[in-house]
This record gives sequence, structure tokens and C-alpha cells, in this order.
Amino acid sequence: MHRNHLLALTLVPMLAACGASGVKSASSAPAKPRMVAIRAPIHTPPARPRVLAAPGLEGVIGADAAELARKFGPARLDVWEGDSRKLQFTGAACVLDVYLYPPAPGSPPEATYVDARRASDGQDVDRASCVSALKRK
Repeated sequence: MHRNHLLALTLVPMLAACGASGVKSASSAPAKPRMVAIRAPIHTPPARPRVLAAPGLEGVIGADAAELARKFGPARLDVWEGDSRKLQFTGAACVLDVYLYPPAPGSPPEATYVDARRASDGQDVDRASCVSALKRK
């Protein structure tokens, strides 16, 4: 049985329950269940990610996870969401979140965006200064 048919069949009892009011009608015949058409979402390829271009982020933007680990050491956090990834690097000066997205479907993710903040209070700091402070010597 198709998934859509199965889904429609599971909705029938719920829809029938919604119409029940506790008051019997003059007709003793049960109401006919209505079939509900459910459309599956159309798959569209992901849009090409926007890439942050700012001075001082050269070598970070466009880098893959291995390059970033060589530059900053092991990531404190490594979070995957589908084919995108967030790496977080920390130091005394700041917390750096690097967002990686595939430049094309099926490609490995590359850094496209960076956020930087102070660890003490979460206030934004200059991204390039944070990158410089966290680089391995």
C-alpha cells in the first residue's frame, strides 16, 4: 500500500471523531468517511549558500572541517543538520561558531559564515579578531 494511502486511512478515524458531537441524528446510518488528498512536498534542490566576505576571515571562509581543525585545534562542538555543519571553537578571548554548507549538492561542506562572541557574556566581538586570537601558533 502506498504511504499516502496509508496516511489517508489513518486520518479517517480522526476526522470521523471530529464530527461526532454526542448528539444522535435522525439517521442511524454512520457518516461516510471522506477521503483526504495529501500532497507530498516537492523536493527542490537547496539554494547555493551565501558566503560571508569580510577582511580577516581569509583561510576560514571556504575551508573544510579538517582545515579548520588544523587552524584552531579540535572543535568544542560539532553539530550536523542534514548536510550542513556547525563547528564551535573556544579560547580565552572568544567563542567562534563556523557554519559549513556544501557549495553544491553532494559536495563536502565548506565554511560560509562565522559568528564570534565573548564567552563571559555572549556579546558580539569582531570576527577577524576572534579568528586571530584562536589561531594555533
